[in-house]
Amino acid sequence: MSYQFLQLEQHGLVAYVWLNRPELHNAFNTTVIEELHTCFKQLAIRDDIRIVVLAGRGKSFSAGADLNWMKQAGQACAEENEADALKLAQMLEALATLKQPTIARVHGIAFGGGMGLASACDICIASTDAKFATSEVRLGLTPSTISPYVIRAIGARQASRYFLTAERITAHAAKQIGLAHEIADAEDLDKKVQEIIDALLLGGPHAQAASKQLIQMVSNQSMDNQLLRQTAHHIAQVRQGSEAKEGLTAFLSKQAPAWTSNSNNNN
Repeated sequence: MSYQFLQLEQHGLVAYVWLNRPELHNAFNTTVIEELHTCFKQLAIRDDIRIVVLAGRGKSFSAGADLNWMKQAGQACAEENEADALKLAQMLEALATLKQPTIARVHGIAFGGGMGLASACDICIASTDAKFATSEVRLGLTPSTISPYVIRAIGARQASRYFLTAERITAHAAKQIGLAHEIADAEDLDKKVQEIIDALLLGGPHAQAASKQLIQMVSNQSMDNQLLRQTAHHIAQVRQGSEAKEGLTAFLSKQAPAWTSNSNNNN
């Protein structure tokens, strides 16, 4: 199958899914989300694929949501807004529940939904130049649909800091908090990814799939349809609010949102 914004490559037993919208740092829009969802669903039924590597073309892994798309979604009616958000939640679930082990190969920025993709993968290997962030609050938004995967990766305590401050997380800090399993210099990133692939290929595919099911079964909260709808409903409501509209408009027009000037006046 051909894709507009993805490249799918197979090298032996390994599928490489490349986000391919480099001019916009591989930001999501409706088409990107739909193509990722379709790709993950097709990979899930292929027995000739043992491992899935998710990576990004160009300078970045993924900048998260295309803000023009987010702004348009926020201006839609409530039903359309929530249906749109649910597509993102379902795409992330399709990635998180793939039977094959998944590796995020992260370089450059992984912000917002990009950090969500990295967290939804089983293993995250980051370049030392990588930077992560849940940057949504600075746009008047919340990291709703990615929250189950990010919190699973770094825990509620670390999420309390980064969800609220939207600070950028360096690769070294990402490893310290459990977001990245390994980090490597840019020139050694593919070598490190290959080391993990080689280790994974030593395991039985059915045992690995069963192990992934085991982790989901014993985790605190299952990624069920109710949770998907809760997170989609949450972001859909926030996205339609005045603060989100202000934040997105300010960012796209390269201006500071109103709340930053209010904060400065209080200092």
